[in-house]
Amino acid sequence: MQETTVEWVVVSGKVAIISRESGECWFLDLDNYENSLPFSTPMTGKGSHGSTAGLLNGAIALGLGGDASVLQSCATSLPEYVIDLVGSYHNSSRTVGNYLKAARRFVAIDRADIASYLERHAREENGHERLALRDLGALNLPAERLVASLVPEGVAALCELFDRLSASGYPVGCIGYSYFFESSAAKRQKADVDALQALCPTGADATRFMRAHSSLGSEVDHIKEMIRFIAGLPASDRIEIAKAVYETAATVAKGSRHKSRKSDAAMWDQIRVAAGEEINLAV
Repeated sequence: MQETTVEWVVVSGKVAIISRESGECWFLDLDNYENSLPFSTPMTGKGSHGSTAGLLNGAIALGLGGDASVLQSCATSLPEYVIDLVGSYHNSSRTVGNYLKAARRFVAIDRADIASYLERHAREENGHERLALRDLGALNLPAERLVASLVPEGVAALCELFDRLSASGYPVGCIGYSYFFESSAAKRQKADVDALQALCPTGADATRFMRAHSSLGSEVDHIKEMIRFIAGLPASDRIEIAKAVYETAATVAKGSRHKSRKSDAAMWDQIRVAAGEEINLAV
């Protein structure tokens, strides 16, 4: 009988995420088993495309607390979309620098495979933050001043996490951070982009960033390549990447809950203060 690849990682106390080649995953509270299962010790075997995808996607699901709508939801009002664009700017503007910083560390410790991967992806992500600035400008907003003055609370926590993962002594977790966002982007369909465009004033082409970071862009191919690369890494690397995916998802979920408590009026006030002027969205 052919052996089936099984991968696992323990996160959130003693909860194990377990996946197999089919891409299925499930969660197990190890406190109920008194160390009688092998999942209480770190995995050591090889990965496969299906089991690695299941592990990473399970980490997202667990980190989000089972609320998959966080991944699929788009802004439902224009001020919320503006806040999202500002957050996208701050997140994407860190990618190149953090990837290159992590790559230099991997060169120093003779992991040329990971360094090369990060350097290539840094080139692919170069300049993406400018798409968010163009979208803000298309809404007749002072884009540069807005992003300089405003860092949404949930996004600030994410940026701190990304910086910490990328600056660690063994920064493989930055790949897990990026997996969360690229996986989320790959799920966005044309209808999601159209719904955001419908929030904008007539004539304002303000969805460049979202189009590039959706199934309409290259995200689907990026995710396939990312899973293939991660699946070929040693088990210890896959464990750290999955843990980073989980931590990123949990941070996003916390920020989403905070944002949902704000009214449109409160968001407009926040945007107006950061812009330093009255907002006129006419184009």
